[in-house]
Amino acid sequence: MPTIFLKLRKVEPVYQFVYAVFLNICKILLVADILITGWIVLARYITVIPAPNWGEELILTLMAYMAVLSASLAIKRNAHIRMTSFDRYLPKKLIITLDLFADIAVLVLAIIMLSVGWSYAINIGSKGTYISMPFLSKFWYYFPIPLAGIAMIFFEIERIIVNIEQYFGGKGDQI
Repeated sequence: MPTIFLKLRKVEPVYQFVYAVFLNICKILLVADILITGWIVLARYITVIPAPNWGEELILTLMAYMAVLSASLAIKRNAHIRMTSFDRYLPKKLIITLDLFADIAVLVLAIIMLSVGWSYAINIGSKGTYISMPFLSKFWYYFPIPLAGIAMIFFEIERIIVNIEQYFGGKGDQI
């Protein structure tokens, strides 16, 4: 196995740390979503509990963050949706090559998400505010896309390295 892969394996704790950070962010967002949703539901049936007028918009925003960030976490675990019906019939190197092409395509998508998402967040998002929270810029509504783009780029680079290592007969687990 080429020594470059041994050197790249030393970076594995960084990938694990970033994964843990994004995973914990998703957990916090999920808890916040559940608490706010519970508050809104209780306020609908118990009249003494005031219903927050900002709740529904915030829930949708938090869900947007969770959806795209959890998709980047799936890249790290190699748990994204894929067809594996023919994997047992195809040569291993061909499967690895196809995985590599798929990872490169997702990397291109992540770069587009970062650039176009950032442009939307800056240009469109900065011009508006949330209806129920006029002090909060719509930038935060569009920001999950470039944020997920950054995470996807980070984790796709790892996947590409893993696929190249597998192609050359290396261990090929997470780097």
